[in-house]
Amino acid sequence: MEHTVFSNLLAFTPQQGAMILIGLTLIYLAVRRGMEPALLLPMGFGAILVNLPLSEAPALETLFEAGIASELFPLLLFIGVGAMIDFGPLLSDPKLLLFGAAAQLGVFLTLSAAVLLGFDLRDAASIGIIGAADGPTSIYVANYFQSRYQGAIMVAAYSYMALVPIVQPPVIRLLTTAEERRIRMEYTPKSVSRATRILFPILVTVLAGAAAPKSAELIGFLMFGNLIRECGVLESLSQSAQHELANLITLLLGLTVAFQMRAELFVTWETLMILWLGLLAFLLDTAGGVLFAKVLNLFCKRKVNPMIGAAGISAFPMASRTVHRMGLQEDPYNFLLMQAAGANVGGQIASVIAGGMILSLVAPLV
Repeated sequence: MEHTVFSNLLAFTPQQGAMILIGLTLIYLAVRRGMEPALLLPMGFGAILVNLPLSEAPALETLFEAGIASELFPLLLFIGVGAMIDFGPLLSDPKLLLFGAAAQLGVFLTLSAAVLLGFDLRDAASIGIIGAADGPTSIYVANYFQSRYQGAIMVAAYSYMALVPIVQPPVIRLLTTAEERRIRMEYTPKSVSRATRILFPILVTVLAGAAAPKSAELIGFLMFGNLIRECGVLESLSQSAQHELANLITLLLGLTVAFQMRAELFVTWETLMILWLGLLAFLLDTAGGVLFAKVLNLFCKRKVNPMIGAAGISAFPMASRTVHRMGLQEDPYNFLLMQAAGANVGGQIASVIAGGMILSLVAPLV
């Protein structure tokens, strides 16, 4: 047995050692820094498991085939995410949806950048969708195109979502003046009827499915989760979707993603490029939302705080909290949370539609 253990240790490659260090780093970020612990912890542990010498991890391969290759896990997770979302702030001020659309700029620009750097169109589309700032959408699209870089794309998508409070503020400060950041926005809550809350997810599903048919399944599961929340007759099921279902699927997703983090697939120059492109996508998303708000102010009597545009990315609720905190730093009486939350949930819808558009535009070409 000693000989077997020693032989296995000698079988370690430098690349496997690097992946185990990456796994330990993800566990550290989850435990010590509290960054997406439900996902990064199992992802980090899974990365260690699949990179042990002579470890084939057949159970993870089975989970991958059943949960990700079949696209089941991302869709089930969308039900839980939809059940968590309150569209009230968005319904009170529908124009906030425009900020969600503007903050998808990084998706399409990063796709173009990936093509210029030599990635084929399938992989470039999968890399670009990191800019959707929506983990399940990134997984769904990367799997749909059978990208060779699913592990790197998934790690980038979720890592940068967790790093939103670090990534966004420098971009926001660069593109805005102190005076703009101090713009106050009065929030007058409007009563949103139960009928409106119920009809909204149904209407969004129909319209989004008609505009981008490839997004119908994605947006449908998200909106179904929200319908469970708002219908008023499935409260226990809504709570289960928000907690037990979302937590269990997130846990399994993290472990399963690790199957694509084997050293021979992950330790490449392409992975490093994907991580940089993912960061670029988040930066461009933030810039797109902020700049759209500044353009809007040229035509509006009631000025919009441009930071609200940055909350249009899908990373919920990190982006809205970041904008709210920055508003308070500039002016302790400037409360932007509700407007930022409206733009943020608008980004949830827009990111899924962007994913559907990518599928619709690229699939016929590959």
